[in-house]
This record gives sequence, structure tokens and C-alpha cells, in this order.
Amino acid sequence: MSVSSHATISTQLNAIFVSLELSRSTWLVTSLAPGNGERMSRHTVPGGDIVALLARFCQLETKVRERTGISYSLVVIQEAGLDGFWIHRCLVNEGIESHVVDAASIATSRRSRRAKTDRLDGEALVRALLAYKRGEPRVCAMVAVPSVEDEDRRRIGRERRVLVGERIQHVNRIKGLLFAQGITGYEPVGANRRALLEELRTGDGRPLPNHISRQIERELDRLEMVIAQIDEVNKVRDAMLPTVEAVGTANAPGLLLQLRGIGHEFAGTLYSEGFYRHFANRRQVAAYAGLAPSPWRSGTIDREQGVSKAGNKRLRTTMIQVAWLWLRHQPGSELSQWFNQRVQDGGGRIRRVMIVAMARKLLIALWQFSTAGVVPKGAILKAA
Repeated sequence: MSVSSHATISTQLNAIFVSLELSRSTWLVTSLAPGNGERMSRHTVPGGDIVALLARFCQLETKVRERTGISYSLVVIQEAGLDGFWIHRCLVNEGIESHVVDAASIATSRRSRRAKTDRLDGEALVRALLAYKRGEPRVCAMVAVPSVEDEDRRRIGRERRVLVGERIQHVNRIKGLLFAQGITGYEPVGANRRALLEELRTGDGRPLPNHISRQIERELDRLEMVIAQIDEVNKVRDAMLPTVEAVGTANAPGLLLQLRGIGHEFAGTLYSEGFYRHFANRRQVAAYAGLAPSPWRSGTIDREQGVSKAGNKRLRTTMIQVAWLWLRHQPGSELSQWFNQRVQDGGGRIRRVMIVAMARKLLIALWQFSTAGVVPKGAILKAA
């Protein structure tokens, strides 16, 4: 029996499969249409020109209709990236089935060197889309596109994280300049930072030199602007959380605020980075945060590699912080007792390992509380 060297691509799903390789200058449109065999066609449109893209789609539909006599719908796929979701929303508004895929979830060759071009990537996206529409499991991971409101809401927490990083940079720069003059103990974030700056003396008893004093004052100007912006963002965040609860959202961050140890920043981050979307079970919750286990089993080898870290990094790091605070503010809860029983008198390393496991359990417990109102066992609610 002879075996064909080229496997035929199945196009029995009655659709035109299209992938988009996006860049700032050009968009590469790769398509596989019924009646065209296994040959894929490629066209380019100017980057950012959605009108030209829709015109290209119309041409594809026209050619297929002329060739087969049947009108086929379009199914489009693109990678999640810097372009965000605006292209996806434009396609959906035009009645086109669109999917956004996590590029890291698509299987690639494990050879030491592999060719990578936009043409090959476009073809790989089309093949992944075909397999996904056939119902093949774990062929790729499609991104759950947030609503415009949820996507805009998460900007608050992310902007605050950037501003806090800038505040730390300014504080460290000021302290570094003063340390070079033999001065320690000065806190740039204090309310009386300007008055204390004038009283500082170097390690050898001199007043601060003129130019370094002026540089620190300019750093304080930028620091005060960042502090003011952080305060403004905090006010917007605090005003937003009750609003989200008022519109009847199931995963309301207002529920999380009822738990002792959960403040506005953590509640807003947990909601905007994770709980705004639907999860079918606890495994999906842990996997989305990158807190799912990653075993390595082959033959007689059986070991655990730790958590996958393949999910939302912001949600994962936030949960580690929440887990440490949970031990402090909820010592009588079942999760805190579980953690203490396992670490007992263990050193710092075992505590750092077990806090990740606790973060996973706590994330699932908070998800159940925010969706179904199931209070974590032994947890204390804030006084009304």
C-alpha cells in the first residue's frame, strides 16, 4: 500500500479559514478556501487599514462563490498581542466569526533551530484554527476577549502598578544621592520632606552642595507629581468598586471587600485581572493564574516541576501577596491552619514553597465566595 507524502488538509467545515499576521507596517492575510485544494493564498494589506482588510475579505468570498457556486462564511484567527482586541471587535461587528489565540499555546517544532517567518506563522495559525474548529482537544488556547468596560476597568490597577514603580525609582534615586554624601535616614515620601532637606548635613558636617541639592529638589518635584497621581487613581478605584457591584455583576469586587485582609487594591486587582470572566471549575481558575501543577512523568521518572507560571502574572503575584496577608489577618481560618500545620518549625524555604500552594487554594476559595457567596471556612468578615 502506497502512502501519500502530502496529507490533504480537510476543509469539510464549509467555511473560509483566515489568519492574520499583524505588524505596524503590513498585515499578512493567509486563507484556505473550499474548492482550492490544500493550497493557501496570501495577501497583504496596509497595517491598521481595517477598510482594506474587509475589502480583501469580500474579494475572498466573491472568488469562492464564483468557483463553487456556494456562499461560505469567514472564520478568522489572530494572535493576542500589541494590537489588543479592536480588530477582533471590528470583525465581530461585521458579523465575522473571529478568534484570538494565545500564541504560546500553539505547538511548535522542538528542533534546535526552526524557520520562523510571517508566512510560516500564518499557515500555522490556519492549521491551528482548522484543528480547533474540528474539536480537537488542547490544540490551542483561545483568549476570552473581555468586554470594553472590563478591559477599560483593568487600566486602573495596571496604571497604579506603574506609578508605584516610578515612585520607588524616585525614592531610591534620592536616597542614593544622599548616601554618597554620608546621609542616611531621610524619607522622601514624608510630609515634611522639603523642610528636612534644608536641615541635612553631609557626613563631614557640610550643608548639601548647591547642584546636588537642586537635583534632589527636582526629583522631589517629580516624586510629588507621582504621589498625586497615585492618590487620584486610588480615588477612581475606590469609587469604581461599588459601581461594579451596583450594576449586578456576579463577580462583584464588593463581596471581596467584606473579608478581613482584603482591601480596595486587592479586590480591584482580583476582579479586573481574573474574576470578571467565567470559569467552569476550579482547575480553570488555577490554570488562568499560572498556579496549576506541572508534573514531569516519563517511564520511571516522576517528579513535580512546581506551578506552571503560564497564566496571568499580575493575578499570580497578587495572590502570593494576599496569601501572606491572609495568614496575618485570618489566623483562625482553615487555610491558615492548613499552612501552619505543614510548615510548623520549617525554615524560610519551606514557607516560600507552601505559600504558593496556599495561594492556589485561597484563589479558588475567593472565586467561590465572589461567585456563589461561599465564605471560606473560618474566615472573618469585616464589621458592617
